[in-house]
Amino acid sequence: MLLTVQTQAQQKDSIANNYSTSVKNPNIIILQDHKIDGFNYWQKKFTGHWSGIYMGFNGFAHPDYSNYPEEDHGFIDAELLRSNSTNINILQASIGLQHNRNTIGLILGVGMEIQTYYLNQNTSIEKQFNRVEPIKLFFDDNQKSKLSITYLSLPLLVEFQIPVKQSGKLFYFTTGLIAKLRLNTHTKIKYRQDNQKLKLKTPDDFHMNDFTYAGTIRMGYGGINLFATYDLYPLFVDKKGPVIYPFSVGMALISF
Repeated sequence: MLLTVQTQAQQKDSIANNYSTSVKNPNIIILQDHKIDGFNYWQKKFTGHWSGIYMGFNGFAHPDYSNYPEEDHGFIDAELLRSNSTNINILQASIGLQHNRNTIGLILGVGMEIQTYYLNQNTSIEKQFNRVEPIKLFFDDNQKSKLSITYLSLPLLVEFQIPVKQSGKLFYFTTGLIAKLRLNTHTKIKYRQDNQKLKLKTPDDFHMNDFTYAGTIRMGYGGINLFATYDLYPLFVDKKGPVIYPFSVGMALISF
């Protein structure tokens, strides 16, 4: 009988000691399988990837000039390697969607997108009553023509993150929609006259849609952050211009 009592007492003491160790060091016992080099990913809040300064190349997809004469087809085609976009994403809110992990979440934010399209050097556009029309300008042999559009960007994105154990870094994939409000549009012709550099700047709405939506995918690992966007609505109001869909691809210069 005495031996039985001593054995039960020893078992109770062992259970109490194990419980005490678990309470004092809950991260080591409960979350031990998820520790990577002393850092626990599940203790960190979900943080998405939107804010920063991004640069990319612009272009127009699926052009349709069927409502224009054949000689005017392609009048707003952009030079892909010269046309560019700058995205300044200044505000971000990250919302985790999991109770016990932090690898899936929503991203809301605010940004500004400046798109610049370089056109044929002698071609620009003008707004007429019924639609936008091409115009030919000949000032000198080296003149340059471009179209600039500025948008306010409001994203609604979902992001998936995968911890990479060996490096302690995250691979992420993001997709969703970006609502865009057009703030400013203008054309600009640069040319020389009497050895002077001159600019002809024309602000207008050019029958462009004020609101549009773009689909986006974004992915990255470490300091590499890539993105691609594609507008889901044509650039111009229906029957007010050629049917073209802007797109851009690029990468982050600075993330914050």
